[in-house]
Amino acid sequence: MPPNNTVIATSLPVEEIPVTVKAPKFDTSYRTLWGSFKTPLIWINIIGIFSVHLIAMMGFITFPYFTHKLTVLWCNASFGGFGVTAGAHRLWSHKSYKATVPLRLILLMCYAMAGQNRLYEWVRDHRVHHKFSETDADPHNANRGFFFAHVGWLMMRKHPEVLRKGKQVDCSDLFEDPLVVAFEKKIQPVENFMVSIVAMGEGWHNYHHTFPWDYKAAELGNYKVNATTFLLDMFAKIGWAYDLKSPSDKLIQQTVENNGDGTHCKQ
Repeated sequence: MPPNNTVIATSLPVEEIPVTVKAPKFDTSYRTLWGSFKTPLIWINIIGIFSVHLIAMMGFITFPYFTHKLTVLWCNASFGGFGVTAGAHRLWSHKSYKATVPLRLILLMCYAMAGQNRLYEWVRDHRVHHKFSETDADPHNANRGFFFAHVGWLMMRKHPEVLRKGKQVDCSDLFEDPLVVAFEKKIQPVENFMVSIVAMGEGWHNYHHTFPWDYKAAELGNYKVNATTFLLDMFAKIGWAYDLKSPSDKLIQQTVENNGDGTHCKQ
C-alpha cells in the first residue's frame, strides 16, 4: 500500500463488502482546513490526566505488594490495550467481526481498565476521524502536531467542526448491544512497524484507513507485531469471536493497482 495514502475500499465487488459496516466512507469533498483555531484548554482534564499518571507511577514504585512489578505493569497494559484495540476499535467502531456475550463482557472490562472516554464517545470520535481524516473535523487531527494527535486533543475544547460533524455520524448500532447500553495516495495515515509492536498491531494505519472493516487491521506482519489479531483468532477457535471480516488478496491487489503509488510491498 502507498505510505501516504485515503478512500475506503468499498466501491468494489458486492461480495467483498460487509453489509454490517457502520463506519462511514471518507468524505473526499471535505478537505480544506478552516484556518487557525485557538482552542481553550480544559484544565480539569489536564490536571486529571497528569494526576492519574503521577499516582500510578508512585503506586507502582512504592506499594510493597507488587512483588513482580514488571509483570503487573505488562498485564495491566495488555488487558487495557486489548479492550481498546479488539473492543472499541475493531469490534464496536468497525464491526470487523462479531463476538459472543462472554467475549463482549471481557472486552468491556478490559476497555474500562484502559481509563479512556465512554465507549460511545470513543466510537463516535473514531468514526468521525475516519470520515474526515486530517481535517478540522478530525478530533485528533495530525496536522495540529504529534502531541495534539496523541494526548493534546483530550486537554482542550473540540474544534467546532468536530462537534458539528460528530452529530452527523451514525452510532445507533451501539444501542443495539445490551451490554453497551448498560489504502490511498490522497490520505496521510502511514505504516509504522514499531508502533504496531507497541500498540498491539495498530501500526498499519494506511492499510486500516483503506480497509477499516478488516478485523486484523493489517495486511503485513504476524502475531509478533499484531497481538490483537492473535487474541481474536484464539477466541475465534472457541467460537467466541466469529464472522471475522477480511479482504481477499484479489481485492487488496485491485486496490493497490487502482489507488496505490507504487510503493506497496508484500510479506
